[in-house]
Amino acid sequence: MLEILRKYVKDESLIKHCIAVAGIMREVAKELKEDAELWWKVGLLHDIDYELCKGDMSKHGVIGGEILVKEGFSDIAEFVRGHNHMLFGNYEKPIEIALQASDSISGLIIACALVKGGRITDVTVKTIKKKFKEKSFAAGCDRERIRLIEKIMPLENFYEIALRGAINVKEDLGFV
Repeated sequence: MLEILRKYVKDESLIKHCIAVAGIMREVAKELKEDAELWWKVGLLHDIDYELCKGDMSKHGVIGGEILVKEGFSDIAEFVRGHNHMLFGNYEKPIEIALQASDSISGLIIACALVKGGRITDVTVKTIKKKFKEKSFAAGCDRERIRLIEKIMPLENFYEIALRGAINVKEDLGFV
């Protein structure tokens, strides 16, 4: 599946972001007793069209959905199509909510790991909780999108699950 992502995405930072989101999504799915591999796929391929859109957020997700149908991943195309919160925003299904929260918290966790010298295993829930409150830290991480998770689980639980998900893919992210 990574080969499909790499077919459309060349930027290593974006690939790592997608891997981080996938790791988090898989752990959230396990916690909710959902299909962990389906959620992994959604997380991994959610930004498959990001480079192709060249910053045009009116196309992001829409093109991704089309790519996924063409590549034989129609089972996740609707989730990828709808994840662009600038076009859509009424997220009710647990997988949609988790994707919004995972997409945003992944950046916060990676920023925490960078502050810890690249040692993601040194990041704690306490660290994430503290940095979440600091609006200037990882300012691009949309805290409101992270808070959407409260529709399906307590925020503090999500911090723990998301951190575990990121740690599970730490080698792929280049962390120790």
